[in-house]
Amino acid sequence: MIKKRKVVIVGAGNVGASTAFCMINQGICDEIVLIDMNTERAKGETLDMIHSIAFMNRNMEIKLGDYTDCKDADVLVITASAPMGKENDRLVALKSSSKIVTSIVSSAIENGFDGFIVVVSNPVDIMTYVAYKVSGLPANQIIGSGTLLDSARLQCHIADCIDVDPKSIHAYVLGEHGDSEMIPWSTVRVGGKDIYQIIKDNPTRMNEGMFESIHEAVKKDGWEIFNRKGNTCYGIAASTTRIVRALMFNESVVLPISTYLDGQYGQDGVFTSVPAILDATGVKEVVEIEMTKGEKEQFDASCSHLQSFYKEV
Repeated sequence: MIKKRKVVIVGAGNVGASTAFCMINQGICDEIVLIDMNTERAKGETLDMIHSIAFMNRNMEIKLGDYTDCKDADVLVITASAPMGKENDRLVALKSSSKIVTSIVSSAIENGFDGFIVVVSNPVDIMTYVAYKVSGLPANQIIGSGTLLDSARLQCHIADCIDVDPKSIHAYVLGEHGDSEMIPWSTVRVGGKDIYQIIKDNPTRMNEGMFESIHEAVKKDGWEIFNRKGNTCYGIAASTTRIVRALMFNESVVLPISTYLDGQYGQDGVFTSVPAILDATGVKEVVEIEMTKGEKEQFDASCSHLQSFYKEV
């Protein structure tokens, strides 16, 4: 008998529901289970999605469930977290979100879950660390959405400057998904061409003076959306689905996600975003890219910033 691919999503709010629908659109798995304290909201989302299946490329089972559904799940996606205030700081809800993630992971493990955990809840790097500590699962099975979306935003900003498709741009945002995140500009390539050579050849389109403004724009993009519509959901749903797809289909793809560093980049015991190879085993390998001295200092500072909050969780 062929094993069905199953994903459990905890949190049926805007992010969780959008993630589920994105997975349905892409035919990622055979079964999606939604879990939420607000069962009426979750039931409504479930019914709405069920009615969309007739128009999709494949049949899927979508249902409202509970933590007993985690026993045979391949992936547990955690989107539930404490609401953020008007401070525009993902760290404000740290302790409340930590309690929520601890409860979710504990409930899943108690019901026999032993698959992959993909953490989306903010502050995502610290919540990924919490999930790792609570679950007792190997570090390669715990993945945070990290700066995958930030990196896509960076690609979009560079693409706007030089008028190319964002998919032709190879660029990462690394470190914390937050204010201390950094961009290793020395590694940015467009169609294989070094960003500094592009600037030299196209001075009217882009210059190094734009690096800081692009960096700030990337950090503020989420808040630009949040302050207008009260949430961000489509971008994070698509990036989360991208992670799950890599796991489900054994893609061996390199993505910038929040993962555990055990000596790589000179860091130990911290979850932060770096390029990593994802396949059916989870994080198969951390890809260590060469950075300039200044870039490495920024990355180290971001890691130290994250670790300073571990004592609070």
